Amino acid sequence: MKFMENTKINFMKFKSFGFGLSSVLAFGSIIILLMGVNLGIDFKGGTAIGVSFSEDVSIQEVRSSLKSVSLNDNLVDLSGEEIKYFGSQNDVMIKIKSLDNEPENFGQIVINHLYDSMSSKAPENKNDFILSLGSVSPKVGSELSGKAFWSVVSALVLILFYISVRFEFRFALGAILALVHDVVITLGIFSLTGFEITLSTVAAFLTIVGYSLNDTIVILDRIRENMKSSGTVMFESTINKSINQSLSRTLITSLTTLFVIVVLLVYGGEVIRPFSFTMLVGVIVGTYSSIYIASALLATIYQSSSK
Repeated sequence: MKFMENTKINFMKFKSFGFGLSSVLAFGSIIILLMGVNLGIDFKGGTAIGVSFSEDVSIQEVRSSLKSVSLNDNLVDLSGEEIKYFGSQNDVMIKIKSLDNEPENFGQIVINHLYDSMSSKAPENKNDFILSLGSVSPKVGSELSGKAFWSVVSALVLILFYISVRFEFRFALGAILALVHDVVITLGIFSLTGFEITLSTVAAFLTIVGYSLNDTIVILDRIRENMKSSGTVMFESTINKSINQSLSRTLITSLTTLFVIVVLLVYGGEVIRPFSFTMLVGVIVGTYSSIYIASALLATIYQSSSK
């Protein structure tokens, strides 16, 4: 299946605009990230509790119930923690970051408090009330943060090595800068929404790196082939020709991927929504960067080296 065949769009005509737009988005994303990101309990440590009521409940009811929870003979206000629906309005997920002097059975204490204080809407069997109960210590969360960071860095370094061998270093430089561009901007937009960064969103960022690289490699390979056949060295016309030749494939791949992501975003539920949103932004930014970052940077690098 093909469409938009034999196009002759002058993509490089707008490369300055593309660089400017990317610079603004990247700078804005860095500012947002410096202001702080919303790390989930996977990285900060804490307790995740899933409970199921026998009828619909409002988030505000649950918050009101958690305003005074008895811990170690003290009343603690947990109403400010993250509380959201978990599939339906009967099921609620509560994520509580680690507290000082937290008892070992902290999660069960919170469950017991909710069950007793909202007994009119809780099922008769207490076992039916508990959907899930899990916790991550702050130390484990810190280790996961480091591993998540180095997993992304390792992926970028290995990609740089592969493209340098497969093509040449100048090709690799453009591709890596495009990938960094994708991760930074997607992370900035993601942080702006207030979603928590969890292990699943780290998986989404690694997926974006792979997806964007695949699209970039296709265009770079076509550029290399056209350079050999035409005998020219990286003139903008060669890049435009290569992008136009790959345009049909790029759009079909991106659109079919987006269709699946939109379905996940709309119908996938609260748990998978941050992953879906990350993928949505990443696919759009990655498709754009393959043309206006990787290819445009390659043209700029070659033009600078030929002077």
